[in-house]
Amino acid sequence: MTTAESAENALERVRHLHIGSARDAEAASHLTRLLAKDEQGHLTAVAKRFTRTGETRGVMLVGSPGSGKSHLMDRTLAKLSVLQHGEYGRPRYLGCPVPSPATFKAMTLALLEESGYPDANPRKEAWSLWQDLRHRLQLLGISVLWIDEAQDLFCADRKLILRALKSLMQGEDAVIVVLSGTEDLAKVIRTDPQVKRRFTAMVLPDLVEQIDGDSFRDVIAQYCQRVGLEGPAEADLIGRIFHGARYRFGRALELLLQAVEIAIERGDEDLDIGHFAAAYAMNEACTAAENVFYAKHYWLLKTDPDDEDDRPQSKKR
Repeated sequence: MTTAESAENALERVRHLHIGSARDAEAASHLTRLLAKDEQGHLTAVAKRFTRTGETRGVMLVGSPGSGKSHLMDRTLAKLSVLQHGEYGRPRYLGCPVPSPATFKAMTLALLEESGYPDANPRKEAWSLWQDLRHRLQLLGISVLWIDEAQDLFCADRKLILRALKSLMQGEDAVIVVLSGTEDLAKVIRTDPQVKRRFTAMVLPDLVEQIDGDSFRDVIAQYCQRVGLEGPAEADLIGRIFHGARYRFGRALELLLQAVEIAIERGDEDLDIGHFAAAYAMNEACTAAENVFYAKHYWLLKTDPDDEDDRPQSKKR
């Protein structure tokens, strides 16, 4: 095996690494507080009841596109040991992204399919399918239902979907509902006070160089070490990466991986700003003057010109 092949194999392994942070503990905390404990104080897979009428609660994970929210929630659910072994060899949680078209019926059919339900009839009335889903969740012992990119679900059938979510969190077979999506999701949930009170919220903050710069510099060093590259020396590289990634963690990692891939393909020994510039140009189809890795005053560049302000307003933690 050549050195280039070894580096490419190492890069594939790096792609599957999880970058741990305080976000992991916070997301786990939001979920574990919604699960009941046994008499010995051990966590169980049973959804905790918060009212005399037996209502459960949910959690809403909000982040900008590319912030890494889907990966974070997927990993959080997969790491909770009490949720891993349910009926028929399935986990005690069920989740999938909102399908296209993003309608209530399509979402219900997608969840039924994800649960392994064999005979979902698309001609059936939507609310009847929803009742089939509730029965399926009870049969499989599902405690947590996760809907990813949930903001798309509320473009149509908003009132019906809000009513359906409330129904999932009531009754003997009530479950914990997890919604992940953009700020548009939070805005919709806030429109219904009865739904809003049932959800805690976790918001993924934007990257801030003064806070996140050192840790991301460590990530770059670890990635370079694993694939056999010397790390970059440019002092302002982190600021350029963050700006080019719209200050979103997931996008910053993608940009880093693309830059590393380009360095390996070129047979270079060092990772430098030119590799990031090439990766950014591939993604943005921009000129050199518009490239955040070439421009002297890169922070003045509008990475999304159609937006009034490409950098999110929530800069502080």
